[in-house]
Amino acid sequence: MATESYQLEVADVIRETEDARSVVFEVPSELQETFAYTPGQFLTVAVPSDRTGLAARCYSLSSAPHSGLHQITVKRTVDGYASNWIVDNLKPGDTLRVLPPSGIFTPKDVDADFLLFAGGSGITPVMSIARTALEKGTGKVVLFYANEDESSVIFAGQLRELTEEYADRFTVVHWLVSVQGLPSERQLGLFASYFASYTAFVCGPAPYMKAVTSALKELGFPRERRHQEKFVSLGGNPFGDVEEVLAAEKELADADDHDDADEAVVTGPVTVEVELDGQEYSFDDWQGEQVLLEYLEAKGVDAPFSCREGNCSACACVVLEGEVRMLHNEVLDADDLADGIRLVCQAKPVSEKIRISYNG
Repeated sequence: MATESYQLEVADVIRETEDARSVVFEVPSELQETFAYTPGQFLTVAVPSDRTGLAARCYSLSSAPHSGLHQITVKRTVDGYASNWIVDNLKPGDTLRVLPPSGIFTPKDVDADFLLFAGGSGITPVMSIARTALEKGTGKVVLFYANEDESSVIFAGQLRELTEEYADRFTVVHWLVSVQGLPSERQLGLFASYFASYTAFVCGPAPYMKAVTSALKELGFPRERRHQEKFVSLGGNPFGDVEEVLAAEKELADADDHDDADEAVVTGPVTVEVELDGQEYSFDDWQGEQVLLEYLEAKGVDAPFSCREGNCSACACVVLEGEVRMLHNEVLDADDLADGIRLVCQAKPVSEKIRISYNG
């Protein structure tokens, strides 16, 4: 996965609702491999800003990989500078700087039966998963989609068409808060109980995801069949020169260091073994002064990343041996951590040998 940013032309801007737009990028043939993605992944986009030069934001791909499209869907938020700029200003022919696809909110088997929960604009990655599962898979798909009212339902027409085309495999349940109130954990659990053998994916506002996830845990959904996506607004600039970004990060890290935070960090030579995109790497001189992402970049490893701040899952890996400590984490929950998932952009060593895999 490349970490270089690219200028992509906007091929189309589609009005989904009053406050939501789908943006279709034109990806030239020479970049098709670089921008290959799996359903549920996201793009990091640079939105122009008069105040900071740019605002970096992660937006999920709502298109299915096999469609040949690269489409993100953005919903306006009240205080969201980037989302408001996109909805109000972006038009076909414009260009934006974009990082290649990232993210781990992805199904391992498109032939599985899926129980999908979406709230508001959380439908974006869920739509990509649903389309892929229906059009390329063989299992059943059930979608529980919560919105404020009927006018705020993104992809209403497309969902209706999919239920008609795949009547024997696709079920959509719309929940309108204006009519039914907020769905409770008990109501969500009762609904999910009918699909206890399915693989669940959840995306939406934090309270909604918490309620769904709690309901799934109560029902005994195992970790491998329970997936949650969340984003935190990026404050840094993943599009700047690497040296510039690393210097800014070092200043921030130096300012934020706590006396007890570094006690467990190994400062001597650490052995690092990495599995990435079918290749294996081995090094034996990580001193622990750099976070693992910086160390791998210095070794010429094309390690994935997006925000560099611990606010997205683009750099996530699984620690197979040894352990690291993360300086910051806004995206991994307790279950992720228990499964050995760590953010490479925030990782420092606490053992003398680390073995990680980006392959899951």
